[in-house]
Formats: sequence, C-alpha cells, structure tokens
Amino acid sequence: MKIEDKLKAVIRDVLDFPKPGIVFKDITPILKDSVLCREVVETFVERLSPFEIEAVAGIESRGFLFGMMLANKLDIPFIPIRKQGKLPYKTVSHSYDLEYGSATIEVHEDALAPGTKVLVHDDLLATGGTVVATSNLIKSLGGEVVGYSFLISLDFLNGRSRLKSFSEEVVSLVSY
Repeated sequence: MKIEDKLKAVIRDVLDFPKPGIVFKDITPILKDSVLCREVVETFVERLSPFEIEAVAGIESRGFLFGMMLANKLDIPFIPIRKQGKLPYKTVSHSYDLEYGSATIEVHEDALAPGTKVLVHDDLLATGGTVVATSNLIKSLGGEVVGYSFLISLDFLNGRSRLKSFSEEVVSLVSY
C-alpha cells in the first residue's frame, strides 16, 4: 500500500474545528503507530534526497513532530519557528494576516548562519500564509529556503502557488 493511502486511512476529519465550517485534518492518529511514523520519515528522506538541506525549520506546533524527526534522521539542526513570546532568547519576528485574523511568529536571532540552506516543514499546507511568513523569517536571517515538506497539502486552497517565489520544491505525502 502506498504511503498516501496508509496516511489517508488514519488521518481524522474533525468538523467545525477551530471554527464552524472548517474540516480539520487531524494527524494525531498517525502518532499512535511508530512503524508508520518511521515510514513517514523515511519517505520524506527519500523524496528530499535531491535537495541540499543544511537545517530543518519546523513550524509550531505540529511541524515540530516530524520536522524534528526528519532533522535528526538527516543529522542536521532543527530550527523551531514559534508563536510570538514563546522563545526564551533574542528573536526576529514576522507578522502576517490569516484568513481569520493576524499572527506573529518568531525565531531565535542566532538560529542559522547566513547562507544556510533550509527546508521548511509543517504538518499541513493550506493557504500558505504561515509558511510564507516562515520563509520571510529565514530570508531575514540570510538563510535560503531550498524546499518545503508537508504531510498534507490542501491543493484546492492553492497555497503552493504562494511558495514559488522562495522555492519550487514542495514535497507532500497526502493531497486533498
């Protein structure tokens, strides 16, 4: 069975979360299966092998789950991208608009050296707002976004088109 089919069999739809009309794609059932988690990481490693990646930036909070495992497997640094006020050291921030409000994300100012080739990872690509903000943060520190990885891509929301100015390389394991 293909990885996409395995994941679709366990990803749970939660209706009206976080607000009415939204169908939330819940990846937590994947986390109950350690064999499937390893297969997810191995699939990412295989599909990302053509890219020169020097660090993985994971977006809070579900991007930490497989982003950290991926960075560990690749033996490269993991960079946490967090909501404003969650990081303990000096930070660089970026504010952006969401379809239901606005947000600010941050990264430690010493998270990466200029020129570092960074893979941005999150659990899900929707409209791309948070991912674009993350890409701008990485760029502001002198890093280069070499690609993106997602467990899930909601293709009907066209988030992928917003990423092209940073990198054309997008890997997602499941598309809806």
